[in-house]
Amino acid sequence: MSEIEILHNRFCQYSEVFKGNTKASIKWLRSEFKSFLKYSNVESIAEVNRVVIEDWILKGKMENNWAPKTVKTRLQAVSLFLDWCLRENLLKENYVKDIPKPKIPTRIPKNLTKAEAMNLLDWARNYPYEYKFERTRGVAIIATFIYTGVRKEELRNIRVQDIDLENKSLFIHNGKGDKDRIIPLHQNLIYHLEQYLKDRKRLNKCCPYFFTAMRQDSRMGDLVIKRLILKLKKASKIDFYPHLLRHTFATLMLDGGCNLYALSKMLGHSDIKTTTIYLSASKAHLQEQISKHPIDF
Repeated sequence: MSEIEILHNRFCQYSEVFKGNTKASIKWLRSEFKSFLKYSNVESIAEVNRVVIEDWILKGKMENNWAPKTVKTRLQAVSLFLDWCLRENLLKENYVKDIPKPKIPTRIPKNLTKAEAMNLLDWARNYPYEYKFERTRGVAIIATFIYTGVRKEELRNIRVQDIDLENKSLFIHNGKGDKDRIIPLHQNLIYHLEQYLKDRKRLNKCCPYFFTAMRQDSRMGDLVIKRLILKLKKASKIDFYPHLLRHTFATLMLDGGCNLYALSKMLGHSDIKTTTIYLSASKAHLQEQISKHPIDF
């Protein structure tokens, strides 16, 4: 292991212990740094300079056509490491700071329409599963995505005690950015969760995680969601993935009249500005605003 890899390991340990970075964040830091080492071949922190970093970005752009967002996130990961090196008196400056950052194009988030979302739920209910438990679990998974907007890992990490059906609430522990939040439960979702819980009880599942494996009494594996989505995509001809269902939840909530502040809390956004991007995807919201044009015949 080279000197700079040892330093980066220390930085990752520091970030996890003292900065409270999540395992996902540490994985991201390590992944982006591997890319930097692969292209630059530096072995010590003394070899790092602005030219080396710019060459890394240029090679990535020319050889692999890195998108502006990829360039920006990779520069950010290396910049955090160099900031730490500065504090440790291993560098005189953070060379990333002077490198121009690409402008990120504003994209309207893709989402399903209300009709498509309802159709997907119908397919989840009526798909010819091999086992009954597969059906109730599959419907509960798709309904949870559509009615709460949770992320995939957040859904897998839901525990039985996090769902309060009586008070109609879902508690998300350690979401993105290590943040907790509470999401109110829609009555339609409650019905599907109750059906799943009955089936779970029938099979004597005692696992503390809400969504369990079918054969073992343990947390549902990551591949369960992937396989479920592949089945439903093929059968329904609806192109979707977990994060698109999160976009769908946000857009449909705005269409229904939900205010931005409440939506940002349900989505777990630190900054309400992040939530405003869904305004451009909400046709109902835009139609309502254009109706306020003062020239009316």
